[in-house]
Amino acid sequence: MNPLHELIGRALYALAWIVGRLSLPAQRALGAWAGHVMHRLDRRASRVARRNLEIIQPGWTKEQRELEVDRILRATGSNALETIRIWTRPRADNLALVRSVHGESLLADALAQGRGLILAAPHFGNWELLIEYMASRGPFSLVYRVPEKRFGDVFLRLARGGENVLLVPAETNAMRPLFRALKAGETVGITPDQQPKLGGGEFAPFFGRQSLTLSLIPKLAARSGAPVVFAYAEPVADGFDIHIEAAMATIASDDLVAATAAMNAQVEAIARRDLTQYQWTYKRFSRRPPDSGETNPYRPDCY
Repeated sequence: MNPLHELIGRALYALAWIVGRLSLPAQRALGAWAGHVMHRLDRRASRVARRNLEIIQPGWTKEQRELEVDRILRATGSNALETIRIWTRPRADNLALVRSVHGESLLADALAQGRGLILAAPHFGNWELLIEYMASRGPFSLVYRVPEKRFGDVFLRLARGGENVLLVPAETNAMRPLFRALKAGETVGITPDQQPKLGGGEFAPFFGRQSLTLSLIPKLAARSGAPVVFAYAEPVADGFDIHIEAAMATIASDDLVAATAAMNAQVEAIARRDLTQYQWTYKRFSRRPPDSGETNPYRPDCY
């Protein structure tokens, strides 16, 4: 590791630590204000969210979309500040934010099978708190996309590298450590809605639009026999509620098109609970099916 990258990563974490000392209400308010400003300035995140709403809600008026974009950016800002808090505080402090856990018995029953557990964690609410919750129960391997900047990886490893957390880069050889963890009866966490590279997934419907979808979860489930559950941490007035939901059996199908379609349907159902809590600032539909004639819907406005 380049010493300069190490220094920058640690300096960024020190700055985040300072921001993380704010109270939760203050963090949420500051984040919401920053998100509102981002919308007013029409920054890239605002343009991406608007384009996504045009794709998934074509019948909305311009006024409806702009109101929702502002709400999405406010929620995104709050989530960012909440995340900094979780990254820089002890696990006990973070777990104190959990107000209730819905489906906890489902989680316990899945782990009791002794075949490991695959946790599908969509980008809804605060998935960083979910990492803390799962790691408090035992070893938790987290698949993550390595930042392009090396100092960013230093920062993430400081932020997420607590007890029982093993960070697994989302690379071609990721299956090996994940299989090893499942064989040991441990839990692996994967975001089901991260758009993979071409060849790393299947096109399946998502909000009525074909979307390149990660096939790692179905492949792991089919080959390991490990149960799959969906989980997300939803913000409430003074903290978060954690929800655990059983995955549809089709997700473990050898038919990857059917499996990814089932997975997308479940992610969509979670996102529809509250569209503002879903990560609409992400270019989910940028890669289009080969030979479809479709172009990247985010170009050129959202770059």
